[in-house]
Amino acid sequence: MKDMKKILYVPVLCGAMILSGCAGTVERSAETSLALPESFSVSGTAASPEQWWLAFEDDQLNQLIDQSLTDNFSLKSSWARLTQARALYDKTRAGLFPTVDGDGSASHSIDYNDGSTTKSDRLSLGLSASYELDLWGRIDSEVEASRLDLEATAADLDAAAMTISAAVAGTWYRLIRQRASLELYDEQIQTNTKALDLISAQFRTGQVPLADVLQQRQLIENQQGQKVQLQSDKGQTEHQLAILLGQVPGAQPFEIPVQFTDLPELPDTGIPVDLIRTRPDIRSSFLSLQAADERVAVAVAEQYPSLRFFVSLDTINNPTSTIFSDYVGSIMASLTAPLFDGGQRKAEVERTRGAAEQSLNDYGQTILTAVGEVEDALLVEQKQQEYIKNLQGQLDLAKQTMAQIKDRYLKGVENYQRVLTALTSLQSLQQQMLTAKADLLLNRIELCRALGTGWGYST
Repeated sequence: MKDMKKILYVPVLCGAMILSGCAGTVERSAETSLALPESFSVSGTAASPEQWWLAFEDDQLNQLIDQSLTDNFSLKSSWARLTQARALYDKTRAGLFPTVDGDGSASHSIDYNDGSTTKSDRLSLGLSASYELDLWGRIDSEVEASRLDLEATAADLDAAAMTISAAVAGTWYRLIRQRASLELYDEQIQTNTKALDLISAQFRTGQVPLADVLQQRQLIENQQGQKVQLQSDKGQTEHQLAILLGQVPGAQPFEIPVQFTDLPELPDTGIPVDLIRTRPDIRSSFLSLQAADERVAVAVAEQYPSLRFFVSLDTINNPTSTIFSDYVGSIMASLTAPLFDGGQRKAEVERTRGAAEQSLNDYGQTILTAVGEVEDALLVEQKQQEYIKNLQGQLDLAKQTMAQIKDRYLKGVENYQRVLTALTSLQSLQQQMLTAKADLLLNRIELCRALGTGWGYST
């Protein structure tokens, strides 16, 4: 029997060793061929906290983001995807180990023959095991690809958390801007109503024409209409924030302050190559690229023979024997080699190589997009600061102009059209200043998101 086993094993193992020399090597994709600049165009000096939003020193914002990271349904879905990826990795990794199966059967029979009865009981137990020898590294590559998919899914979860936190912060400060703008409209309407009372009194004494009264009323009605539209926008923004927090829109009102938080100092942006390490979406893209390379290796290995070993042990118990006193054991090796498949395996190799090339290009595009987002945010902040400074200058001049024209109008040496133009310009600039300051905060949020520092949400 032992000699027969040797006769069986020798050609199988020798054939496997010979064919192993035919296995091709898989070229791995280059990490990136991009020549990144040594530094960003602008950089601050402030150190970024582990959680970027803490730099805004806004307790309400901290609470909102903490709640969103716990209750947001999109994030919960991302957690579920991570659970699936982890289970799939465990399932794939099981291929590294032998599979063992057990089977059993029992029977009881009664035989009637010429008035005599014969009873018999039969019990059969068996064990079988199989194991594939990973000659070409196919199983290892499958396991590695699954592991990389798991890490990429974890990075996707971090990216989703990064996006959600930025969305919450942006929505929160838009909400503050809308409430502040509504407060400003109330003040402007109150001011214009007092002016209307004055103009109406002058009209009754014949000092001004009716057109002045009508124009002032039109200004108030216009602001009332803008206020109604802004109230609608504010309600929708509250609904968006509630959804981000995992709440039913309109179920719980928010306590919204009127004043913005101070803009934090510009953070140290580091260098562009740091984005490859810090941004979770770039990490995910790179891990997906590595997984695509492993799948190329799997496809190449599937072109070559597979070697499997089978071991079985069976025992039968009957009234004349004791369990395990009689058993049958067998060992077998099987070598399966593809001979003709119509080019299916070759096509799969080409497909996986194309997928790997696509992943490489996606990775490069993700890096370029990330660098562009940081540079855009830095440029916008710089120009937004200049714009706010310009707006402040316009606002100061508008106030002086309004004071001069109003005084001349009360003295009767200036027509109302000049007053209305100056008043409209002043109040429009006040609203623009609110929006500009909010946009500055929103852009800083975008810069923090683009830098992607301080993320370990999935760990």
